Amino acid sequence: MIYSLYIYSAKFQKMNLHEYQGKSILNSFGVATQRGVVVDKVEDAVAAAKKLTEETGTGWYVVKAQIHAGGRGKGTVEETGSHGVVLAKGIDHIEEKVKGILGGHLTTAQTNGKGKLVGKVLIAEDVYYPGETETSEFYMSVLLDRELGRNVIVYSTEGGMDIETVAENTPDLIYKEVIDPRVGLQGFQARKIAFNLGLSGDAFKNMVKFIPCLYNAFEGCDASMFEINPVLKTSDNKIIAVDAKVTLDGNALFRHKDYAAMRDVTEEDPTEVEAGEAGLNFVKLDGNVGCMVNGAGLAMATMDIIKLSGGNPANFLDVGGTADAERVEKAFGIILKDPNVKAILINIFGGIVRCDRVAQGVVDAYKNMGSIPVPIIVRLQGTNAVEAKKLIDESGLNVHSAVLLQEAADKVKAVLA
Repeated sequence: MIYSLYIYSAKFQKMNLHEYQGKSILNSFGVATQRGVVVDKVEDAVAAAKKLTEETGTGWYVVKAQIHAGGRGKGTVEETGSHGVVLAKGIDHIEEKVKGILGGHLTTAQTNGKGKLVGKVLIAEDVYYPGETETSEFYMSVLLDRELGRNVIVYSTEGGMDIETVAENTPDLIYKEVIDPRVGLQGFQARKIAFNLGLSGDAFKNMVKFIPCLYNAFEGCDASMFEINPVLKTSDNKIIAVDAKVTLDGNALFRHKDYAAMRDVTEEDPTEVEAGEAGLNFVKLDGNVGCMVNGAGLAMATMDIIKLSGGNPANFLDVGGTADAERVEKAFGIILKDPNVKAILINIFGGIVRCDRVAQGVVDAYKNMGSIPVPIIVRLQGTNAVEAKKLIDESGLNVHSAVLLQEAADKVKAVLA
């Protein structure tokens, strides 16, 4: 069951935010951040930079692509060759730097294919004061440790680097502070973190103030992760969040309408967005067997049996308890948008919904769509399952019925052979 549980927990029920959105949340909880102005047009860049100078006094600017992917600074914009994070040494260079990023496709270690289209850039103040040498960069994140069932603060002195590389090469430089949910983050824990980061004096005091604000932001917005890389100690001992990678718990968005409005569907898979608008729970995967199931638990079991039978699920799709013809037809259309799908397995348990109605929905959808170019295996169990099987068998369509889940998986394997 590890395969399906991983897919469900890792890809479902979360909402990623852009850096500038994450920083706005941090600011609302009193966390000091690198200030900036977001633009989506090149012609607005100079005015944004001037506004930033008025507010902060900065003369140099950091131009950052706003996409839902890490490694932007090392990534490359396909059309221009620019990196996703660049420094403009003066307002005369702003427009050129923005042109090199905005509207291009940024490819990083975390993107696929052609990369992600950059629709916005953040013009931020340069917090690395020219000529300063007494700065330090740290890594810090807050997330849920599922094994412990507790929130944990993960931190390191090696900020500004890929934390995975640090963990692999120098694991002794990764620290964890587990938070007891009965009492929350304690003062001694914030001091312990600041001490382990090698801070003293004003920097120590400012870090001790920074950590509770960051943790309050994590809890206050029902996040599943806050990652700040780097947290910067400036030469004058300020503690600033230079970056912000934030993932919110989608199940809690009903409590945060303002955060829900931050969703950027252009950063998400278009098929998943379409499915969501149709009321279908859908996650695209990399396999060749489309799945249509009612209920998340049954969907995970179906994915597992496909995997164990030698196939690979192409998606997670839960049609819910109202699998009528219209809903089934919509689900078919979404699954078939994936050219890798070579077969579709429909696995429905008829509890609230009657199996014969689902079977009729499959037949009607098949006929309404004209033809479906891949074989369909249908397993219906529960209320009126016998009648449902008869409907499928007598339909004359390229649909194969099954009774047992293993039988359905074996039929999928046979049609793929």
